[in-house]
Amino acid sequence: MTRKKPWNRINLPVYSICSTDGNGNYNMHIITYTQAVSMQPKQFICAIYKNTKTLSNIQSYPHFVLQLLHAGQYNIVTLLGKESGNQINKMARLQKRKLLTEWNGFPVLKDSLAVMEMKAFPLQVHSVQEQPDHVLYLCDVIDYINLNEGEALTLDILREHKIIRI
Repeated sequence: MTRKKPWNRINLPVYSICSTDGNGNYNMHIITYTQAVSMQPKQFICAIYKNTKTLSNIQSYPHFVLQLLHAGQYNIVTLLGKESGNQINKMARLQKRKLLTEWNGFPVLKDSLAVMEMKAFPLQVHSVQEQPDHVLYLCDVIDYINLNEGEALTLDILREHKIIRI
């Protein structure tokens, strides 16, 4: 019998969000709580952690890039997911490591499998929006491009590298 809780049994893909405050200041964050919910128009639900630079950015400028990470990008998850953009400049660290390129005016991780430009709309259903640790957004896909071939980064890969727990 598995020790995993039911919601941890699914091997979710790992994404990163590149958000901006609209004034040329960018931040990147890890997101796994995201799901396509409509084919036409193409839409996703994205759950953004409260009290983060990403949430602050999206609240002031509701456009961002959702990046599907490559399996080999597990080594940036600690920086993007366990460090706070309110405390450190993640973009400077990524630039120093030469991990960035530009797409549609946003810096993006050049080794990502794909990137999607999103326009976010906060969900208006009170019982959904008022989650204890996340704010939910319905997002329209504005544009997208496949950047690279390969296997997607997943929660199981992060577990194998002991970046996250069971």
